[in-house]
Amino acid sequence: MGFRELIDSWRKIIRLATKPDREDYMTSLKMSLLGLTLVGIIAFIVRFILIVYVFPQQP
Repeated sequence: MGFRELIDSWRKIIRLATKPDREDYMTSLKMSLLGLTLVGIIAFIVRFILIVYVFPQQP
């Protein structure tokens, strides 16, 4: 695939691309926030376990 063909394929994609409606945008936003929240919760749980059980503070 040459450079010219690559540019032409990008143009086709841009022509076909449309702005999502509000419902699609909100669904995408909710899924992204849900994924981010789940990753944060898992990271918190792992860190909590490490702090409490693996590396406890000695008084």
